[in-house]
Parts: sequence; structure tokens; C-alpha cells
Amino acid sequence: MSSVLCVILNWRTAEMSLKAAQAAMVAMEGIDGAITLVDNDSQDGSFEAMVAASRDWPRVRVLQSGRNGGYGAGNNCGIRAGLPDGSRPDYVYILNSDAFPAPDAIRALVAYLDSHPDAGFAGSHIHGEDGAPHTTAFRFPSIASEFEGAAKTGPVSRLLKNAIVAPPLPTVTTRVDWLAGASVLMRQSVLDQIGVFDETFFLYFEETDLCLRAARAGWPTVYVVESRVMHLGSVSTGMKDWRRVPAYWFASRRHYFQKNHGRIYALTATLAHVAGLGLYGLRVLVQRKKPHTPPHFLRDLVKHEWGTRRPQES
Repeated sequence: MSSVLCVILNWRTAEMSLKAAQAAMVAMEGIDGAITLVDNDSQDGSFEAMVAASRDWPRVRVLQSGRNGGYGAGNNCGIRAGLPDGSRPDYVYILNSDAFPAPDAIRALVAYLDSHPDAGFAGSHIHGEDGAPHTTAFRFPSIASEFEGAAKTGPVSRLLKNAIVAPPLPTVTTRVDWLAGASVLMRQSVLDQIGVFDETFFLYFEETDLCLRAARAGWPTVYVVESRVMHLGSVSTGMKDWRRVPAYWFASRRHYFQKNHGRIYALTATLAHVAGLGLYGLRVLVQRKKPHTPPHFLRDLVKHEWGTRRPQES
């Protein structure tokens, strides 16, 4: 029987993380393994609260990362710790603290990877409280996608339809380039081969990078519609309330392109984004509409492309 290590990363949302762990406990019934809650140095009593609340929960332990190194670093803390008995699992299951798997969600992912030994990662169909699907299956970013995404213009999107990062969500189980990390099962042997999350990323692009490394090593990522997980979304990051895109997003974007495609490609991708913004701005001006670009986005994009800030700086 395949074993699973479920890792849930907490950042100042202890009550919600505990609810996610409870949902995972139900979804882990009949599956060998354990659940690890990692507190990412919240310093708000989260660690102590989770230790106290989970003391009598079977197969659940709470770890303290000791530093807030971001999403990847926090999850790596749980992954590297392995199972409580010191053994290594067959699979690592990453679950967001604001995500709640259906009772059969984890089993569906395990069943898929068990029966498809050529696949590296498998992720769930994610939906909101109202049942509406969340877009979590994507294509890898490219120069073309940077232009299309910034231009937000029908003719451009139709011309570059095969480059759109967020295409229509699949309705059947299928291979995709990468998945958002709300609910993803990873083959431990693949992580052994390609490494865990790149901790240079503080937040954003770390799942994209990991899936790209897996794909380049011959391990595709699969979107499994039979596995369903309810996700609140952006609770820890506060993304819904952003008034300005934070510095770590730009730094992570820059690192992703430079690491995986080189400096010239990264610069060209940014120039394509700037050109797309210019086209979008012209359309907004002609149509006399209110722009949807975040405040100071262009200035921040250019500044971070030629700057030296690291992802954790804001």
C-alpha cells in the first residue's frame, strides 16, 4: 500500500489550518501515512495553539519551521522531515491551509499515480464554497503569454490562444503544464530526482518552477477531475486585498524566467509585457474605460527587472 505524507503550511491562520487538517484526516482514512502541520514562524501563538488542539489526533504532528522563508521553504520543512517514524513516504501531498479535500480526494490522486507510473504529480479540481471552479491548471509562462496577458485584447488573445497561461479549465482528467499548489500529490522519487521547492521564491512561481523541472526530467503533471477540494483562496497571502503588487511577486517572476530560460529571455519577456501594457493602455484610452492594471504596476515591473531585490523583500 502506498504511503502519503500530507503537509499543511500555516501562517497566522491556526484555526483554519486545523480545520484543513481535520478534513485531511478524513480523506486519509484507509491510507498509510501521516499529516504534518508546519508553522512558518507565525509568532502569533499559532504553533502553540496547533500543538494543543492536535495533541490527541492520530497521525498528526506539528513542526516549527523556525523562520518565515516563504511558501516553498515552509513546505520543504515538512517534506524533509518525512514520516514521524523517520521513514520516507511514497507520495507527498501538499494541501493549503485554506483547502478542504472531499473524503475521497486524496485516494483519487493516489489511485491515479499508482496506476500511471509515468506521471510525476497529480492535482485536484479546486472549487470555492459556492461550488464554482477555480482556475488552477495552467500553461508555462512564455514571452508570448507575457504579451497576451498584459494586452488583454481579443484579437491578440485569439492569435496567441495556445500561449494563454490560464486556458479553459479541463473537464476531464488530463496532462497540464503546472498546477496551483492548493492540493497536489507528488511522487517522492521525483522529488528525490529533481529536488524540492526552490527556496529563492518567497511566494508565487515556486509551483510553476517545480512542475517545469519535473516536466524537463520526463515527469508530467496531471489534473485529476475526480479529486475535489474546496478552497477559500488567498487567506494567508491577502492577495484579494492587494492595493499594489508586492515586491516578492516581481522578484519571483524575474527569478523564474532567468533561472529557467536565461537573462536574455527574461528581459525579452518583460519587454513583451511592457508592449502588451502599452497596447492595453491604448485600448483603454480609445474606449474610455477604467484600466484594470494594479497601481504603479508598470513602474514596479521595470524597477524589479533591472533591480537586485530578492523575493522576500517587500
